[in-house]
Amino acid sequence: MTYEPLAVSLEAMAYQRDWTLSLRKKIAEGAKFAFVNADTPHEIFHAMDMPVVVNQWWSSVIAAKQVSSYTLDRGAEMGFHDSLAKYSAMGVISALDDKPDMQPWGGLPTPAILCARQSSDDQQRIFQLYADHSGADLMLLHSPAPPENLPEWWKHARHDWEDFYGTTRLDLMQAQIKELIKKVEAITARTFDLTGFAAYMEQIEKQELIFEEVSEMIASAERTPVRISEQIPNVMIPQWHRGSDWALTHAERFRDAVGERISQGRAVCPDERVRMMWIGAGLWFDTKFYSAFEDEFGAVFSWSMYLPFAADGYIRHSKGDYLRALAARMVTMNEQLHQPPWANKWLVKQARDYRIDLAVILVPEADRQSGYCTNFIVDDLRDAGVEVALIHADMVDARKWNGAEAKAQVIDGIRKVESRRISR
Repeated sequence: MTYEPLAVSLEAMAYQRDWTLSLRKKIAEGAKFAFVNADTPHEIFHAMDMPVVVNQWWSSVIAAKQVSSYTLDRGAEMGFHDSLAKYSAMGVISALDDKPDMQPWGGLPTPAILCARQSSDDQQRIFQLYADHSGADLMLLHSPAPPENLPEWWKHARHDWEDFYGTTRLDLMQAQIKELIKKVEAITARTFDLTGFAAYMEQIEKQELIFEEVSEMIASAERTPVRISEQIPNVMIPQWHRGSDWALTHAERFRDAVGERISQGRAVCPDERVRMMWIGAGLWFDTKFYSAFEDEFGAVFSWSMYLPFAADGYIRHSKGDYLRALAARMVTMNEQLHQPPWANKWLVKQARDYRIDLAVILVPEADRQSGYCTNFIVDDLRDAGVEVALIHADMVDARKWNGAEAKAQVIDGIRKVESRRISR
C-alpha cells in the first residue's frame, strides 16, 4: 500500500506559508513583528497581537528551499566563522545579506524587536549585529544555570515548578518577562491585558495536552501511523502560533487524523520491523531521508523530540499566576533538551515509551547537543538496550551532508538490531 500524507499535514504547511507571505501586507498596514529565538516567551507577543517569526524556523525554511549553502557561504564572506551554531545564526546571516531574491518567499520585512536568550556565547553578539543593521529594539534574556541537575524533570515540571526550578531563577525570568512586556507595549501602543493573558495561557495548556494525547497514541500503536516528517509540521507550526484558535483546532484535527489511521490499521510501513527515533533537530534540507529505510528494512522513524516535548516542555499548571508559569516554561528549556542528565534521562524514557529499537543521533559539530550531551545519551540508551547510530552532520548546512554515508550508518544500526534478535 502506498503511503498517503495526512491532509492536515499539507494544510499546516500551507497555513504557515500563507501567513508568512501575508506578513508584508500586515507590515504595510502598520503592523510590527518580532524576530525571536525558539526558547523565548513568544506568548507575550502573541497575547499583544504582535506577529512572531521564529529564527530557527526561518533557518529550517532556508534549508528546505535549498538556499543554505549560499547563505552560509555568504556568512563566511561577511566574516562569520564556521563554528557558529548555524541553526541559530543562519536566519540572521540571511537578513544581514539583504538579498530578498536569495531568500524564501522574498525574505522577511524589517522586524521591530529582536528577542533571544543568552543560552550560548554567540547569541547576544549575533542578535546585536542584527539590531544594529535593522534598527530594531533588542531584548536579551538571561539563561540562569540550575543549582543542581535533576534528571526526572518531567515528573515535577507541571505541578511542582516553583520548588523544582527555584524561586531565585524564576524571579529573574519573571522580572525579565515583565521588562519585555513594557517594550512590546511601547512598540505596539497596546496595554498588556493580564486577564486576557490568563485565558490565552489556558488555551495553550489545552493544545499541549492534545499533543500529549497524540504522542501516547503513536507510542502505543502496533505500527507507526504517521511519519515524523509529518509529525513535525503538525506540531511545530501550531507551536509557533500556540494558543490561537487555529492552532488549537489544528491540534484537534491532527489528533483525530492520527486516531483514524490507527483505528483503520493503516501504517507508514505495513511490515514494520524496526522502530527508530531521530534525536536532534530536523534534517531540514533532506526530510526524505526519514523514509529511506521503510521498504527494504521495514524500519520506520516513529519518534522525534517535537511531539512529546510539546507536552513535557510546555505544560506548566499556573496556580493562578500565569506570568510565573510562563517563566517556569522558559527557564530550563535548554537543560531539558541539551544537557546531561536532563536530556539523556528524558530520551531513555521516551525510547521505552515508544518501544524504540534504534536511536539515530544527529551530531552537529558546532551546535549544543554535540558539545553537551551526546556521549551521555549514547551510554544511557545502550544501557537501556537501544542500539545507537551517530550521524555527524548539521541540521541546516547542506554543504557537509553525505547522504550515502549517513544511510550506511543507519543501515549498520538496523542490521545490529536484527542480529541481536537472531542471537536471542
